[in-house]
Amino acid sequence: MRRPIDFSRRSWRAEIAGLLLPRNRRYPIWRDATLLLAITLSAPAMAGEPAGLPTSRTDLTPEDQARVLAVTKPTTDFTKPEPFELMQGGAGTSRKDVNRDAFSQPSANITFEEEGTFKLGNALFRKNWVSSPSSTQASDGLGPLFNERACQNCHLKDGRGRPPGSGTGSTSMFLRLARDASNAEERAELANHKLLNFPDPVYGSQLQDLAVPGLKGEGRMRIDYSEEKVTLGDGAVVLLRKPRYSVENPGYGPLDPRTTLSPRLTPPMIGLGLIEEIAPADILALADPHDRDRDGISGRPNLVREELSGAITLGRFGWKAQAASIRQQAADAFAGDIGISTPEVPKHWGDCTEAEKACLTLPNGVQERLGAAEAPPPVMDLVT
Repeated sequence: MRRPIDFSRRSWRAEIAGLLLPRNRRYPIWRDATLLLAITLSAPAMAGEPAGLPTSRTDLTPEDQARVLAVTKPTTDFTKPEPFELMQGGAGTSRKDVNRDAFSQPSANITFEEEGTFKLGNALFRKNWVSSPSSTQASDGLGPLFNERACQNCHLKDGRGRPPGSGTGSTSMFLRLARDASNAEERAELANHKLLNFPDPVYGSQLQDLAVPGLKGEGRMRIDYSEEKVTLGDGAVVLLRKPRYSVENPGYGPLDPRTTLSPRLTPPMIGLGLIEEIAPADILALADPHDRDRDGISGRPNLVREELSGAITLGRFGWKAQAASIRQQAADAFAGDIGISTPEVPKHWGDCTEAEKACLTLPNGVQERLGAAEAPPPVMDLVT
């Protein structure tokens, strides 16, 4: 979860990193993030400003920019650590022992009251949701179709997931279902950033293998591996595993022939708050979609439309940068992975489609006294 960081005890590296953030803003960090901010402001800017977004900073003086460039300049000496490596998150860097709980620590310089808020958010991250109706009214609304009952079950110890072995099933990977535009109207929706792609007409945007009692899941992800010989640049030959993904025992008939299967491995939680605080102009200035500087890297920013405001902005989160903010990414995960509605994604039945009629008839977990969503604003505030 994000916690405000006071840089009164900050390191020299953190002071420079602070220049990369918008003026008059405190420096939030999500959960125990210690991601290093290393933005090169001297990179050539993109031609034009996409969707009206700036590609240059107006809130830094030339002196400030010079300081940032001096510190973030890539090293050429790899025989010794760089000065900032020990405290990559400034005064917020956790100094706890490196163990299985290393990614689950709060920022080192939050207050006692802020630590209490952190623990409440962490408890929500770990709690198991239950189906409706239930006596635990603040925890019901699960599904009806879902992949897991708690955030922690996929993001184990706040780290990333791991691909499963051959066979069926995984607790930290699911299949994204999508198809491309098939007519001019759909292509216009993509061009206008209204959608990223189109879901399967029956199974929706992701395969959900679990369901509440009385309903069947959508099917099971299956992975089969084959070995392939690959010749490396130095002539060495290695064996690499090539995965093949399929849906086993689809519960509601065949998938649309145009639907593609794309695996999604759960990402780590650490560092997201720092990414959210990087000024969009710094990211857009580094974009080089046509590799004009011939360094072999073609960075392409993903522009998305915010759910609530409708404004076009920079995507940052998710494997394809499809979410503009941590809050939106969390709302998408609540809806798709657990089947919980939020103000950002007010779908009380999660990813159920019109073709899954039984799913849409089941009760939801909305409590009027708490708000119009199963995870109302106070819950979203704590987990983001």
